Amino acid sequence: MLIQADLHIHTKYSFDSSINPKTLVDQLYAHPNIKAIAITDHNTVEGCAKVGELASAYSDILVIPGAEITTPEGDLIVLGIKELPPRPWSVKNVIGFTKEKGGVVIAAHPCREYGLGSLARNCTIDAIEILNGSAPSNVNKLAEDLAKQMGLPGVAGSDAHNTDGLWTVYTEIHASLEVDEILKAIKKGLVKVSSTGKSICF
Repeated sequence: MLIQADLHIHTKYSFDSSINPKTLVDQLYAHPNIKAIAITDHNTVEGCAKVGELASAYSDILVIPGAEITTPEGDLIVLGIKELPPRPWSVKNVIGFTKEKGGVVIAAHPCREYGLGSLARNCTIDAIEILNGSAPSNVNKLAEDLAKQMGLPGVAGSDAHNTDGLWTVYTEIHASLEVDEILKAIKKGLVKVSSTGKSICF
């Protein structure tokens, strides 16, 4: 089975986002192709809990729990966890906690502001965000090169902070519409990134 997923979305539970959870679920349900999203609010899991609750009324859409965690070294997207790691949030601690819980760790926009940059080479991450809907093409190209050099899967996320930013890019994942299967597929590299044409990335 091939699904399309946006693996980087913020809701109003992020300090810099205006996306209402109900609006997000309504748009996801109505979208013809994208049927899975990861809620990655900044340093909180409240948003993914709320969106997951609203989405549970529909059987053909999926909300992947997660967060975008700010560390001194750079931002990390963690997927498959419903609670935040204990502080302090160093890259090492966040990765260790997430992997203990069976989650996936992704370097968010590594070559942009607040990204890990070359420090990613020293981290035991599972994937790299090589197509960020809010990043210009040259920055995404640097992230893609980094993923190739590290031999890691590349994923895509809109990084939407308002409704206009939704659905610009997505990740094609060879998996069923279940969180555990999606996480396994990301780790195995059964993924491909794509743009819908609304993005500034190409």
